[in-house]
Amino acid sequence: MYLKLHSDFAGNALAHEAADIIKNCVHCGFCNATCPTYQEFFDERDGPRGRLYLVKHMLESGEAGDATRLHLDRCLTCRACETTCPSGVRYGRAADIGREIIEQTKERPVVDRLKRTFARTVFPYPERMRPLLAIGRLTRWLLPASLRRQIPSRQKLPAPAAEQAAAQRKMIVLGGCVQSAATPATNHAAQRVFRRLGIDLVDVASAGCCGAVSYHLAAREEALRFVRHNIDAWWPHVEAGAEAIVSTASGCGVMIREYGELLEDDPAYAAKAQRISELARDVSEVLEKEDLSAFRGLTAKRATAVHCPCTLSHGQKLEGAVERILERIGLPLVPTSEKHLCCGSAGTYSLFQPEISKRLLERKLAALYVGRPEQIVTANIGCQLHLASQSDVPVKHWIELLDEQSGDDPRISGDG
Repeated sequence: MYLKLHSDFAGNALAHEAADIIKNCVHCGFCNATCPTYQEFFDERDGPRGRLYLVKHMLESGEAGDATRLHLDRCLTCRACETTCPSGVRYGRAADIGREIIEQTKERPVVDRLKRTFARTVFPYPERMRPLLAIGRLTRWLLPASLRRQIPSRQKLPAPAAEQAAAQRKMIVLGGCVQSAATPATNHAAQRVFRRLGIDLVDVASAGCCGAVSYHLAAREEALRFVRHNIDAWWPHVEAGAEAIVSTASGCGVMIREYGELLEDDPAYAAKAQRISELARDVSEVLEKEDLSAFRGLTAKRATAVHCPCTLSHGQKLEGAVERILERIGLPLVPTSEKHLCCGSAGTYSLFQPEISKRLLERKLAALYVGRPEQIVTANIGCQLHLASQSDVPVKHWIELLDEQSGDDPRISGDG
């Protein structure tokens, strides 16, 4: 795809990067076949190919139109198109750049700006999320049923384990932001499972949000502050020999894998960021290589449907990893359909595009119900909360199924 940058973008490095990506597109349209929004609207502008044309027009004309913003905002950044594309077009990166350039050149309506500011100033901070969740739970009965189900129930956590000697192997685990406030049981379960394998998962208290919330809302510099902060927090543990940086939220894992690229031009952080990216692992990626015989023989073999998040299948290219682990421990998995389609959560997407998100959620749940599951498991906090808001069966993180094998596991109320 030929592209000549407008003179306004002559010195804009991001514009040049987007142009280089767009030039690789050969117009085949295979991407539209797996794009959730194209499948909903059948509008060329709501598919990857059409959105690339919109960004191309913006870069050539120097004008950021309302239509370009609308259709880029409708993009889930699920990256199913990247899995499908025979030319290796990095569509997700081009879309992120397109959004950032529009934010720099065209102001949003006031209400839209306020919603985005709220998301960026609340979601990345667990200490701000917890009291809001607590208020929501207390006033849940006042809300309409449709909103009531959007508020996650308070989880119960395992009772504190007895003091144990430090394990020989150590890995860092990302504490996260929304997950640590809304579903703290996930990381507790992961730490218990890894401990049974002789691995200490170290949650570095000074680390924070991975930066994805800000980054995907076109606040690049804000995102990079989160990135540098985490690198500084983790680096002493990396130098001390931590084997990996483990994420139990696949959306965060994708972001950490991109730290090296995001800071490649920062002389103070480039080498460290690249090392952090090299150490990034999804929890499934680690456990696939471990001996899981201790977790076989589940006491409650409930029929389980697996929803593989887009960030795990398309972002990290780990489709099927969770299913292979659960099959190894003897859990019965039921068939599902349309595995490639997004559930509609997509980070903050459900907040800004509620109608499209709801349509995608209904379609995804129908696909997950095909095999009549007794429970649904997934690998990302956003998907978990989004599916649970409308699901007729329990939804949890799959790592909790392995933790159920820990036996004497009395539960106590968790924070928030």
